[in-house]
Amino acid sequence: MINLEVPKKAGALINQAYQAAAEVFRPISRKYDRAEHSYPSELDMFAALLDGLNSSGEGGAGAAGVRRSEKDEKKGNRNGGNLNVVLGTIEMCWGDVGLLLSMPRQGLGNAAISSVATDEQLERFKGVWAAMAITEPGCGSDSAAITTTATVDGDDYIINGEKIFVTSGERADAVVVWASLDRSKGRAAIKSFVVEKGTPGFEVVRLEHKLGIRASDTAVLRFENCRVPRENLLGSPEIDTAKGFAGVMQTFDNTRPLVAAMAIGVTRAALEETRRILTEAGVRIDYDRPSHTQHAAAAAFLQLESDYEAAYLLTLESAWMADNRKPNSLQASMAKAKAGRTAVEVTLKCVELAGGYGYTEESLLEKWARDAKILDIFEGTQQIQQLIVARRILGKTSAELK
Repeated sequence: MINLEVPKKAGALINQAYQAAAEVFRPISRKYDRAEHSYPSELDMFAALLDGLNSSGEGGAGAAGVRRSEKDEKKGNRNGGNLNVVLGTIEMCWGDVGLLLSMPRQGLGNAAISSVATDEQLERFKGVWAAMAITEPGCGSDSAAITTTATVDGDDYIINGEKIFVTSGERADAVVVWASLDRSKGRAAIKSFVVEKGTPGFEVVRLEHKLGIRASDTAVLRFENCRVPRENLLGSPEIDTAKGFAGVMQTFDNTRPLVAAMAIGVTRAALEETRRILTEAGVRIDYDRPSHTQHAAAAAFLQLESDYEAAYLLTLESAWMADNRKPNSLQASMAKAKAGRTAVEVTLKCVELAGGYGYTEESLLEKWARDAKILDIFEGTQQIQQLIVARRILGKTSAELK
């Protein structure tokens, strides 16, 4: 195996995140899995802690942005900011993914704001808990097919449309909504808008019952003649057909490594629990012998662990590139694809290796297997990530390779 040492300066953060996961997330993990849609009030204290870490520049297991403006380029590297977020997220999701997704002010919408907002918007929306609304009833992984519209009306935009599968859609203070300024201009016209709760025409239609991450609320939202101030459009209102969809898609350069980190955390949790179970059953995992000469369960475990290591390294690479101002779209998609698929395959295999015990609620293995599936779906499915990777490697456009 290849084991990279994490930066020493990240040690304190990792330890704090691990302690929170072990002492708070794990003990209440099953409780909120059963009590779907109940808000985990135990998280309020940790949200305040993360606010302090982020404001101090230390970073944490929460939202951060990959900014590409000229002003930000002059600042140089972010001194490990994105890597810190990834490392903290891994530890927290070792505890519970759904609970991390329920953390106030650490939503995917916050990552979007951090990535593309102007300096004035960053200050104005500071402290706001933002969800992100992309998916629609007729538009899943193909974000370019968005039908929600934003029409200029004086000093406002009028938003009309419906969004589904919005994480923290009911609990968040605001939602970052993807909508088109002019559907005739295709992808380039898609922009993101901050729509605050209580805005007339903004309605939470219902909450979904889900296979996994039940601690996190997932909502259906409707926007009917919803009036939003012009200054709530994130970034530039100009429709640049030459640049195309790149401005909005930049958000994913940040959020996909975060989702990959979530998958890494769940995968590690399942592997550690399975190792304990196998050890207690007398199965020895020997790293000095070829796997085919060992117990079948040990050989299977070694294969799972190698997949985990590959996903882990890809995830760290994508975060490192963001910190060093390198375009990381390819690496972000590679990490998301590998980590998402690995989480699903590893957790299911761990349930199998643990036998009947792994299938019952006596263990968290069955819960992790349910939680893992969404990590291969949201922020772009496995198939979409592979398509993006293929386009990048082959130098094809979306029109050339569908």
